[in-house]
Amino acid sequence: MNVLVTGGTGFIGSHVCDALLAHGHRLRVYSRRHEQFRPPLSGVEYYLGDMEDTFYLSEALNGMDCVVHLVSSTIPSTSNLDPAADVHSNLVSTLKMLELMRNTGPSRIVFLSSGGTVYGEPDTVPVKESNRLSPMCSYGVVKVAIENYLGMYQSLYGLQPIVLRASNPFGPRQGRVGVQGLIAAFLNRVSTGDPLTVWGDGEIVRDYFYVSDLAELCALAVGSSVTGTFNAGSGCGSSINEVIDLIRQVTRLDPEVRYETNRGFDVSKIYLDIDSAWRAFDWKPEVSLESGIARHWEWLQSDPRDQRERILDHR
Repeated sequence: MNVLVTGGTGFIGSHVCDALLAHGHRLRVYSRRHEQFRPPLSGVEYYLGDMEDTFYLSEALNGMDCVVHLVSSTIPSTSNLDPAADVHSNLVSTLKMLELMRNTGPSRIVFLSSGGTVYGEPDTVPVKESNRLSPMCSYGVVKVAIENYLGMYQSLYGLQPIVLRASNPFGPRQGRVGVQGLIAAFLNRVSTGDPLTVWGDGEIVRDYFYVSDLAELCALAVGSSVTGTFNAGSGCGSSINEVIDLIRQVTRLDPEVRYETNRGFDVSKIYLDIDSAWRAFDWKPEVSLESGIARHWEWLQSDPRDQRERILDHR
């Protein structure tokens, strides 16, 4: 199958490309820039451009059978700073792509939504796909809006969407600095000897799972004839304090932890019911939280910054 991966050079996208290639698909990537930590993949066609460039995006869609849509220009913790920009850069650009798909492109799309934000503060856990949607940040609101438009395009134009509501993936090639990705940020700070900052008392519970498990689910979704909405996560929750304890065990280091005032948009406890994905795709995550942290730590110790410098030198 010919597959276009938007955002295919990002953290999640790079792993999705690996999984799709392993499943025998032919890939085209649409992204703003090349990967940060490794050179372009052999046999993959790259279109470097912005989602706003509909002419160039139309060329990239030509001849494709399926789109895996991973692009997002915002993150949950900062999306409320400029909701209008969030809507324009993510919702509007996605609608433009759907129009291109309706007129000239593929009819099948796998969309990466957000299981960590679309549900808001759940009444019960684990959270099923049928749970009410009540996002507490613009990022989640936009994800829900895109989901609804996908449903509209399915009803009116025959689009075949799969929505994957992913929780909190982590692993190699995730950004070492920034404000998204708690495990990646914590491991990086441990490696540099800096303190860990925790918003609240550390008892906030999230669903963390290893990025290769998410990538495999994306590949299975592409190769299926299924449509619908599916949670993607570990199926269990871990508190921030529990994550810190695992980091101590894996790294054999004892970082300083600083507890700050809780943020108003943080959901107190959420993890996902993943039975629907298991039934539809015969999929379950294979990497435990401790093993995933160990793999991520090992990758950090391989000094990817030096690898990146060598990659850039050869471009």
